[in-house]
Amino acid sequence: MLRVRYPIAIEPGTDRTAFGVVVPDLPGCFSAGDTLDEAVTAAEEAATAWIDAALDAGETVPPASTLDALRANPDFAGWSFGVITIDPALLDDTVERVNITLPRRVLRRLDAQARANGTTRSGYIARLTLGGGAAR
Repeated sequence: MLRVRYPIAIEPGTDRTAFGVVVPDLPGCFSAGDTLDEAVTAAEEAATAWIDAALDAGETVPPASTLDALRANPDFAGWSFGVITIDPALLDDTVERVNITLPRRVLRRLDAQARANGTTRSGYIARLTLGGGAAR
């Protein structure tokens, strides 16, 4: 499966300032690092978190633009450019059946909590995982 590539704009760092990285296709997504490698790695992490939060909020994820489009943007005159890669599985909300193994006492507790919260076992696990927490 091909990875999704997002262009980034890199503001040069100095001896006293960090490198800044902006992911223009993901509004408000930026990072920094003391080295260029740290800044790019942090940009990948920031973009992953941005996409995950957007999907959790039911928002759509903007498609990636081209490096040429980014280079033509006057807001980034004098900056360097690159790309970060995002695992396409992050963008996939396809329902997948899984098999988990739990001690019987844990499974009974899980089912009781799911019922008390008016949902299914799968729904309860998904809610807990996505940060919705338990109702009680």
